[in-house]
Amino acid sequence: MATETAPKLDALLKRTQDKTWKPLPDELATLVDAFSPLQPHGTRTKAYVVLAAACQALRQANPSSKAEPQAPLDAITKPLTPIVAAKIGETAEKEIVSGLSFLAALFQVEWEAASAILQRDGVLESVVDSVDLYPSSLTISRAAAQLVSQAAGHKACRALIPAQCIAWLETKSKRSQDTILRAATAVALVKLSQGAEADAATTTGADQPTVSINNDDLVALMKGLIISGDSSTSFGDSVEGLAYLSINPTVKEQLSRDTPFLQKLFYLVPRRKGQSTQTPEEIATSPVYGVAAIIANICAYRPRLSEEEVQIARLRRMASSARKEGESETDRLEDDEHAKARGKRLLQAGVLEALTAAVRVSDSRATRLVVGKALLSLVEDQGNRGKILQAGGAKAIITIIQSLLPPPSTKPGQAEHPPPLDRSELECIQALAKLAITASPIQVFGPNEGALYDAIRPFAILLVHPSSILLQRFEAIMALTNMASQSPVVATRISLFPGIMNKVELLMLEDHALVRRAATELVCNLIAGSEEIFNKYGGDRATGSKSKLHVLLALCDVDDIQTRLAASGALAMLTAESNACQIILELEREKHTAIAILGQLVDPSIHVPREDDDDDEEDHGSDSSPDPGLAHRGVTCIRNLLAGVDAIARRELGERAQQVRLLQALVRLFRSGSDNPSNPALVPAAESLKLLLDSGITLTA
Repeated sequence: MATETAPKLDALLKRTQDKTWKPLPDELATLVDAFSPLQPHGTRTKAYVVLAAACQALRQANPSSKAEPQAPLDAITKPLTPIVAAKIGETAEKEIVSGLSFLAALFQVEWEAASAILQRDGVLESVVDSVDLYPSSLTISRAAAQLVSQAAGHKACRALIPAQCIAWLETKSKRSQDTILRAATAVALVKLSQGAEADAATTTGADQPTVSINNDDLVALMKGLIISGDSSTSFGDSVEGLAYLSINPTVKEQLSRDTPFLQKLFYLVPRRKGQSTQTPEEIATSPVYGVAAIIANICAYRPRLSEEEVQIARLRRMASSARKEGESETDRLEDDEHAKARGKRLLQAGVLEALTAAVRVSDSRATRLVVGKALLSLVEDQGNRGKILQAGGAKAIITIIQSLLPPPSTKPGQAEHPPPLDRSELECIQALAKLAITASPIQVFGPNEGALYDAIRPFAILLVHPSSILLQRFEAIMALTNMASQSPVVATRISLFPGIMNKVELLMLEDHALVRRAATELVCNLIAGSEEIFNKYGGDRATGSKSKLHVLLALCDVDDIQTRLAASGALAMLTAESNACQIILELEREKHTAIAILGQLVDPSIHVPREDDDDDEEDHGSDSSPDPGLAHRGVTCIRNLLAGVDAIARRELGERAQQVRLLQALVRLFRSGSDNPSNPALVPAAESLKLLLDSGITLTA
């Protein structure tokens, strides 16, 4: 039979490439029979390829329209429904198995079409009848259980499954001696149970199938099937079931503590394409996506909710009629400490080899996304990051990102718009950003400068993407700041990414202190490395921006010392050019605060005038000791400013310095050199005093 089916599938695949192709009944009958478990694995694998191609061809040949929105779906279901219904309604065991197996496969390729066929009058009844007709047929029982398992994953089908069918699933999952059947029925029960809960949360007054399952029994069953390895064809169902069950905090905690199970689970992922110590049958049935999903569930942290999401969650709890028993224990198992501990146990069991191998052997977008999610959870703990880098985790994440992002525009002058990425896709970039924050770029991207340049784009996209959350933008900025310090070329490439400077400058005004600090530090590094950014911030008379310099000056007056260090460091570089000095002179004449702000860097007791100050109240600022870094930057800015203006303006600034008691602060700083002669602020302090004295300013007590 196999020798006859395979050539027919090849011919059908070739025919589907013809835009005028219309399926013939004989062709579809051959395709349906190709999924029978009586066929060899190679034939069934080829059948999936042909089925996907056929469905795609039918959809493209019958596009939807306002008049016929269901045209693509109808193009698939109309020719298939009579064949499938006839086979499942047959009395011959061979025909029934073919129909059941095909419909289960169709759920995996085109679930909407499979769901529509199952909902046709008489089809589901025939499925139930087939089990009653052949109660002792293991082949039919397996095929029926796998079909119900696939259907149970979809809400429209769950509502159709009768209580009689659920009772049969419960019986077989507990009493059957066949491991494959037990696994398939257990997965169906898990999907029905969890699906019923989800349906009840979104549907009011609808009857839901009553499914009673014992998580501990099902977990033990599926773990046992994976550990024993006595039937590789049951791995897929067992892994799928655990992927559903491992969402439960108690189950994920239990699985994370079972090292033998974890090691066997990780072994299910082939280590490389085309070469493995596993048997061909093991590779063929290796459920890479399911394994990655289990890993991601086990090590997942509780989602970081926005304030609005927190309020919604609180209202939902209040609206609930009764809280489930043990929910407080469930909440405890979901906290960060437990998630962190589970991640460490996974690392000790060898999870990194499995995750990096999954990226190598699978081109599936869904698989790579779930691997990225797992790695994001693991890199959350800084103590894990070194191990992840050593195991090739950064390379795996980069491979995932490259497969997600479309190629950049090559047209000169054409701005790049952020690609339409969803939350899970942005999480992959976030995982790489976390690694790039705490490790050197060479450790993350290797010695090749090209890899470093390529990493700029995903981080910039994460920063400017409209769907990214504030935490992701913060971590993107931190990663870019680290990279910008590597070389002027990197800094320039960062600054040239479309939209990035607008976003960074907006975040410099963010209320969140850490985000504001990170944005200011990035700007400081870009000013140091990018000539274009240096000029835009005041280094060039033609392009220098007064507003940008004003923002930096204002950030020198915030409470956060690290933000002040970055802003004053940027000003120290910019004031080396006379144009920036002229802009600060203008700001001093307009606002009367520039000298006081720079002076307060040197001496915190200097008072900076505020708009809401009481004129009758004398305030000389803070009595705290000056920060050495701020003092050095502040006195450098003052020296540069005095040297960068003409003599008339210098005297004007000197008089203002006398008013705010900056001169006395400079003298005290200079005299402190006897205690600390290596202080780098001494030279610019002495030069500032000389410039003031030369301009006719005298020191007063």
